[in-house]
Amino acid sequence: MNDVNCPWSVAQAMEMERAFRPSNLHWLEEPVWPPEDHEGLARVRRGGATRIAAGENAAGLHDFVDQFQKGSIDIAQPSVTKIGGITECARSSLRPRRIRSSWVPHCAYFGPGNLASIHIVASLATDTLLENIYVNLEANPFGDAMLAKDGKVRVPAGPGLGVEPDMKIVEKYRQGPVGTIR
Repeated sequence: MNDVNCPWSVAQAMEMERAFRPSNLHWLEEPVWPPEDHEGLARVRRGGATRIAAGENAAGLHDFVDQFQKGSIDIAQPSVTKIGGITECARSSLRPRRIRSSWVPHCAYFGPGNLASIHIVASLATDTLLENIYVNLEANPFGDAMLAKDGKVRVPAGPGLGVEPDMKIVEKYRQGPVGTIR
């Protein structure tokens, strides 16, 4: 998978998709600028051999409907923090199943957005991937609640999103170098 984050015109995206073909990517993610150019993204998809993923910049379910109608994507990637929360994200998972597209939520988060994505993926009737960014944080207010072990993430079972933040860590990083709030 290669997430390029909307850098190219349609012509450049088509050229880069051809250049990536020898790598046999599982998908090329968000190759076209602006991200709401669903018609241009559809041209890249029709003209290429690589599956196209997009949706982290979708502002609502209407963006996914438009992408599906225009044939823009093979993999829908809603972002729970941008699309309107857990309910709207879950609604976005229904349409791809009707048209035989895949659904893998975008999740480049380290806090509540990641926890919400874990719960959404766990609630699905079929297995799907969970995007998870691997970094070594100096301190994580959610402890190891989002860490993958052996390729799997445990679903936190507490109230709400499943785990409460460690407020001592939050307070430590809220303070500036001389005790002022940043």
